[in-house]
Amino acid sequence: MTVRLLIFVQEVAFAGALASRLDAEEDIQVVAALYLRAAPYPQLLAGSGADVALLDGDLPRDTAFRLCQKLRQPGDTPRIVFLSHTSDPARIVRAIAAGAVGWVRKDESLDRLFEVIRGAARGETWLPPGEIGPVLRVLMQEFHPEPRNGDRLATVLTRREREVLACLADGTNRRDLAEHLHMSPNTVRTHLQNLMSKLGVHSALEAVALTRSYLDDHVSQRDLLC
Repeated sequence: MTVRLLIFVQEVAFAGALASRLDAEEDIQVVAALYLRAAPYPQLLAGSGADVALLDGDLPRDTAFRLCQKLRQPGDTPRIVFLSHTSDPARIVRAIAAGAVGWVRKDESLDRLFEVIRGAARGETWLPPGEIGPVLRVLMQEFHPEPRNGDRLATVLTRREREVLACLADGTNRRDLAEHLHMSPNTVRTHLQNLMSKLGVHSALEAVALTRSYLDDHVSQRDLLC
């Protein structure tokens, strides 16, 4: 599978250098490498036909978040990964809320960046491991479910969906989760999509934050599975 990649960063030199290195990979095709002053970049972004979009998270003001929201309009849209100098949990949460599936620091290795891009094309998400805890804490602070919303965990979800969610809340990654529950990765993905829809959240991280908040306030993880 060839991943069609869109790059949008602040500086033209960075756009060119990044595109040259990524396009050298056999399974990655850079369909557009744009920079902030390229005009008309909104139209170019919308018509790129990319599978994955790499957005500069250090763009001035809220440009990256607004672009992310526009790119995530209904239809055949790219999976969005932010590239940034920082790992600020609040900004990562904003990116997730805007529709991003990944956040990579600019000082990460190229191998890591390749891995995240390929994973995004497969429907996976990725955050810096050291930031997952802080990001979840920010999500829990911002998302205070009413009791009736928390009760959905025990009443609306199927047992299998609750098992998937409990494993994620316990920190199990998707690959180990599939093996532990004897499921295929596609089945895990389907359960995740279904439970996120039922809980009214937009990402697996939000679902986990809701789960941990509910478990802290109401029941044990064992009770969730009963």
